[in-house]
Amino acid sequence: MNGIRLLLADDEPHIIQFLELGLLNEGFDIRTAEDGAAALQLAKEFQPHVLILDVMMPEMNGFEVCQAVKDTGANVAVIMLTAKDEILDRVKGLTLGADDYVVKPFSFEELLARIKARLRNQFPSLLGEATYGPFRVNDLKKELIYQDQTLELSPTEYELLKYMVLNNGIVLSKAQILDSVWGYRFGGEDNIVEVYIRSLRDKLGDKEHRLIRTLRGVGYRMDLS
Repeated sequence: MNGIRLLLADDEPHIIQFLELGLLNEGFDIRTAEDGAAALQLAKEFQPHVLILDVMMPEMNGFEVCQAVKDTGANVAVIMLTAKDEILDRVKGLTLGADDYVVKPFSFEELLARIKARLRNQFPSLLGEATYGPFRVNDLKKELIYQDQTLELSPTEYELLKYMVLNNGIVLSKAQILDSVWGYRFGGEDNIVEVYIRSLRDKLGDKEHRLIRTLRGVGYRMDLS
């Protein structure tokens, strides 16, 4: 992740320390802030590729910082950290220009996967081709290679499979998949997810559902182990 600038803003020092250590180990160039005003100033000076914002911060809250940064026209991926089950917070953040959200409490692996997903969407040239188990993802060419074979995928199949590969090991609900792949304004039936999952399994030869696992009543999990 060399050369990728990331700004982390949260008013809880233990969260900053925990995430900063992990992200530094991943090679990110990190800056941190413990209030919204400092985050906004650093965003102007540091010009991060990724901005991680806690919703509840002193001086300025995460929503205000997100809106102020997006209003400048800066090309930055904004990930909001929201409280558990605060759906209105997530909707408000997305409406103001946030690109993704992570619900507290969360694992470092989940946050890292979401960071990588946003980088692939907004800054693909920074990453090029990356390998995840038997998959190679090339976002510049919009290609997914599985066991050295390039998969023939529709644009939506590509985005769905890429999303699942980048979130390997994380249980993804239908709502999360619809939100991230189709967009949170999607108004169709959520069985569209089942249809596309079935198609991907066919193309991957995943007849026994060992790659894309179904957790009944919960969602799906990619298993690259």
